[in-house]
Amino acid sequence: MSDDAIVESGTMGRVAYARIAPNEDLVQGVEKLCLAEGFRNAFVRGALGSLVDGCLGTLDGKFIQVKGPAVEIVSLAGEVRSQPDGSLRATLTGVIADPEGNIYGGPFVAGANSVCMTFEVTLEEWLPDQKAAA
Repeated sequence: MSDDAIVESGTMGRVAYARIAPNEDLVQGVEKLCLAEGFRNAFVRGALGSLVDGCLGTLDGKFIQVKGPAVEIVSLAGEVRSQPDGSLRATLTGVIADPEGNIYGGPFVAGANSVCMTFEVTLEEWLPDQKAAA
């Protein structure tokens, strides 16, 4: 196992099917939904929707800007984790398609992926064991 791997035991909690409004950022919208539902940790299980424009990170620390309108989300997965200061941080990775059908993949950059019309997302609460959370 690698030095940066974390193994955590726990159980799955509630499931929320929610909508992110137009012009709201995808990553920040997922964080807000978790706060609204009281999820301190969650898995993002799936989504359906589009973005005005897309912005994905690359392995070299740069960004890919994908111009829309209506950049389609082909797939999306990720997690939301509680931070030491009490805030939540979503890490989302996915595949998007531009209006010409070109495909791009990578992590979504927070603050740079505005929802186009609506965005449907499924969140599953993660409840770490108490001794693991300490």
